[in-house]
Amino acid sequence: MLLPFLALQNPPPTDELMRRYFDDVVARTAGNISPLYQLDAFDWIVLVVYFSILGVLAIYGAYRIKQVIDFWRYRRIEPQPAALYREEELPHITVQLPLFNEMYVVERLLQAVTALDYPRERLEIQVLDDSIDETVGRASATVEHYRREGFDIHYIHRIDRTGFKAGALENGLKTAKGELVAIFDADFVPKPDSLRKLVHYFTDPLVGCTQMRWSHINGSYNLLTRLQTIMLDGHFVIEQTVRNRTGGFFNFNGTAGIWRRRTIELSGGWQHDTLTEDTDLSFRAQLMGWRFVYLLDEDAPSEIPVEINAFKAQQRRWAKGVMQVGLKLYPRIWRAPLPFRVKAEMLFRLTGNISYPLMIVVSFLQFPLLLVRYNQGFFNLMLFDVPILFFSTVSVVLFYGSAVWYLDRAETRWRRLMHLPLVMAVGIGLAFSNARAVLEALLGIKSEFVRTPKYSVEKSTDETWKRKNYKRKRGLLPLLELSFAVYFLLAILYAAHMRLWGTIPFLGLFFFGYAYIGTMSLLQSTGALWRPFAFGRK
Repeated sequence: MLLPFLALQNPPPTDELMRRYFDDVVARTAGNISPLYQLDAFDWIVLVVYFSILGVLAIYGAYRIKQVIDFWRYRRIEPQPAALYREEELPHITVQLPLFNEMYVVERLLQAVTALDYPRERLEIQVLDDSIDETVGRASATVEHYRREGFDIHYIHRIDRTGFKAGALENGLKTAKGELVAIFDADFVPKPDSLRKLVHYFTDPLVGCTQMRWSHINGSYNLLTRLQTIMLDGHFVIEQTVRNRTGGFFNFNGTAGIWRRRTIELSGGWQHDTLTEDTDLSFRAQLMGWRFVYLLDEDAPSEIPVEINAFKAQQRRWAKGVMQVGLKLYPRIWRAPLPFRVKAEMLFRLTGNISYPLMIVVSFLQFPLLLVRYNQGFFNLMLFDVPILFFSTVSVVLFYGSAVWYLDRAETRWRRLMHLPLVMAVGIGLAFSNARAVLEALLGIKSEFVRTPKYSVEKSTDETWKRKNYKRKRGLLPLLELSFAVYFLLAILYAAHMRLWGTIPFLGLFFFGYAYIGTMSLLQSTGALWRPFAFGRK
């Protein structure tokens, strides 16, 4: 429409000028796909913000790749106890069982703990119950049953929840008899030999804590539990192993381990100014020089959440708690006489959850990028995008894939590896929930310790949990997640219309992540569990 106007202002161009004009137009628009493309100031802002965030994520991805390399390098260097206790020298252990509204699993927990293969005269059991529901009656009756059988078992009920779990552990420690303290959460079913596997490392007077890997009772229950097992295995197989075996700091995971009581007391005790009291105490103890031991090949079975809102609450608590610990302890870590590699590793560890707010920005930018970034030629796409996306996405595949490869037998390995794209999608879908937790930590906003509901779900055919209590309150977050799912659906349709086929798998991860998390959150919070959304139930 511009050419007629030019014709009124200037004489008609010669053939040579016309040829040069169209050659210039072709040269400037070569490779452009979208007719809306115009590289202006807004486009540059989008590109700079997008690649800056991807660059940050790529740095964390490179760190994750380094962890994978270190894992395969150190996987065979297993810890060994300095000596073995003789049977008559085994130390006195107090087993602490913190509870809050665990009516469905308390009896299972106590049955497993009273079956531990450890001299009864050297074993004390504390049931630390802060419950306000039927758990009080069930727990006290079960404790009384085992007391009559000769166990040194005590029921300690608090009227208030001061300090939440940390407060309960601190309160129990006042009357504990053991020089060692074992902790098992309500969703765990420790194996009979658990204490014997862990206790001999305390023959070294510098060992302050020993920890087992978590395994999963109901890991194959539905799609959500299968994805959770992969995510947890990445942490327990790769991260914890590497940190412990390369001389770095690793954190006690709140359960399935034993503490030296003196370590707890000399390190400042259980403090409840963060939501991850276990991580907080772990790093304070290691700053004082105590050694920790992690047993990769010894596991403690546990039940993981079967419904999405419990899973989100758990992830949100961990994300906020770790960020709180970072704000509290990293200045002290930086000033400590530690090797630089330990300080750097702790920086990545304590700030890793910042990726969630960044992921929201990346999500929002995807549609503008279809109009801006992917109008470039294929060479530019390869030159800029592929190296960054390699470190920020392929690193995730290598990280979780290595954990699956190490743990699984050949017949199950490939089936679990096929879930890796969905693991990435669910990680994206958690962005809003976890980003809120991170921002609350940065802003100093306090919140309660939100328990993870346990339903005693073990068999794949068990659907009784749908009729049990502990339903989550409704909120607006699922609607926000679903709105982003719609946003990415429109982006996919636009990409298909413009024949941007290479972008669709990437956009599909965002769409599935937000759609799955948002839909399941909405349905399960209203009790309207539509069976097709069980996804993969066996």
